[in-house]
Amino acid sequence: ASQPPGPRCRRHRRHWIFVVVGEGLERAGPAVIISFVLAAVTCLFSALSYAELASSIPVAGSAYTYAYATLGEIVAWVIGWDLILEYGVSVAAIAVGWGANLNAFLDTTFGVALPERLTTSLPDGGINLPAVLIVLAITFLLIRGVKETAILNNVMVIVKLGVLAMFIALAFSAFNADNLRPFAPEGSGGILAGAAIIFFAYIGFDAVATGSEEARNPRRDLPLAIIGSLVICTIIYVLVSIGAVGALPAAQLAATDAPLSEALEEGAGLGWAASLTAFGALVAITSVLLVILYGQTRIFFAMARDGLVPESWADVNPRTGTPVKLTIGFGIFAAVVAALVPLGAIVEMVNIGTLFAFILVNAGVMILRRTRPDMPRPFKVPIPYVWCSIGIILCIYLSLGLPWETYVRFVGWLVVGIVIYLLYGYSHSRLRHHYPDAPDLPEIEPDADAPGTPTPGAR
Repeated sequence: ASQPPGPRCRRHRRHWIFVVVGEGLERAGPAVIISFVLAAVTCLFSALSYAELASSIPVAGSAYTYAYATLGEIVAWVIGWDLILEYGVSVAAIAVGWGANLNAFLDTTFGVALPERLTTSLPDGGINLPAVLIVLAITFLLIRGVKETAILNNVMVIVKLGVLAMFIALAFSAFNADNLRPFAPEGSGGILAGAAIIFFAYIGFDAVATGSEEARNPRRDLPLAIIGSLVICTIIYVLVSIGAVGALPAAQLAATDAPLSEALEEGAGLGWAASLTAFGALVAITSVLLVILYGQTRIFFAMARDGLVPESWADVNPRTGTPVKLTIGFGIFAAVVAALVPLGAIVEMVNIGTLFAFILVNAGVMILRRTRPDMPRPFKVPIPYVWCSIGIILCIYLSLGLPWETYVRFVGWLVVGIVIYLLYGYSHSRLRHHYPDAPDLPEIEPDADAPGTPTPGAR
């Protein structure tokens, strides 16, 4: 086995602070500090549910594969379709943040900036060209293969962690307590709205859970990786948000898509540090774009492998070993969304999709405790019916902070998904084609020796 999944999962998530802290400040003001903690608590309950499923079914494919193996095909499709939203749209959101930090880097370093019409979304009068270009560049890189990028990605991880440490130190040197007043201008409603939007900073627990195949001891490694990374990320997020709002008023930070650079340049008067922070953000966001877009294509690859979407879409290029069609398709999709949709709307869609997936995973743990009480569980959620119920309630509570337009878009997305399943997935499913009399909940062999194979093959 290779390294435990803990350190890797932290790489996947620490970049988000470069993108969403301004969105949270806009809604909660300085109380975004509390919003980060609320979002972390919500994640904690759902994260352990992911850990139980991952340790029980150590198969690649994230929540989609767990649902396919335990809750049946239709639930798996819904989660898979939901993960397409979570991963695909989050790529667009990250790319928008990359474009904003590119502009901040050019401005603070060279005193030039790209025209506004080339760095804003269509509703604001332009097309976000940098976001499109970075998505297409990452898509091209993934088509060629990702093994070659491993060393580069490790270097980028070190750079972004160093930049965050530098930001915290310098921002606190310019701390002004007056910027924290009023602390919660919108009251508890603002804190909830802030948590609902900065929840984006914590998504990725499905990536942690899928690391179960790499853990030497899933019972020990998964809980430590999930809880440890959550605690460390929360500490970093809280320190960064305190430093940012202490250096510059919340309203001013909320007005930019590159709030950390703005805090150092305008609040601390450190143009060189702002430039370095913007550069660090570019490095951090680039590394995570690769990881998220890669994960997106592999989830859809699993769905195609199971026949729920055309299997030809998952054809692997024999030279590069990558699903070229899927990679290009999702790259273009993410580029279009990044070009045309404002950052706030994108983040809201990712968050509601993630919260919905968390609800289903929590429910899945409780259902399996009743339907499969003897299934091997290297790691178990404590008092599952209480713990998972609290997880579901917290997810629902957090989702109340999202605007109603987000619900409308999300329901529309699910309706489209169900229609696609009924028109194509139901009749082309490999499970139904090869096992027409199979029950909704297929049997699982705990000691299956082919963890990467489709669920029907593990029967």
